[in-house]
Amino acid sequence: MNLHSMARDLGALLKERSETVAISESSTGGLVSAALLSVPGASAYFLGGGVIYTGAARHALLDLPAELPAETRSASEAYASLCARTVRHKLGATWGLAETGATGPTGNRYGDAAGHCCLAVAGPEEFVITLETGSDDREGNMWAFTQAALDLLARAIDSSSPVS
Repeated sequence: MNLHSMARDLGALLKERSETVAISESSTGGLVSAALLSVPGASAYFLGGGVIYTGAARHALLDLPAELPAETRSASEAYASLCARTVRHKLGATWGLAETGATGPTGNRYGDAAGHCCLAVAGPEEFVITLETGSDDREGNMWAFTQAALDLLARAIDSSSPVS
């Protein structure tokens, strides 16, 4: 399924359930938000989000400290979960979706290889995964991470009961 079809289906499902989503993304550079916003009527379910690419952005947009404990370093499952929960809370959304990773062509300063991505959904159901594409293709990884983020959100929504 292509991204637009997936976003259209997610949007329809969120609208049908009267649920909302807020996004925190990093290495996808806004592609997750763009996919969800490409659907007419997105204002019914998309509350907002941001590209949290630096410590300064993390502090200014999510009100998280510039320095985090080692276990919640960027590009980790713990950090993705923290961002998903935080953006959900800050925007009052049903669902928070977060992505953080290393697109390439090289890895990040934490030792993760290009193609490493952690994704989390916070809401009535919580999921967190790590994706390793094994590729150093920056643009290809951005699209792969976006697809995985939308897949994870769909999985979380599908596994939950509609919020009353």
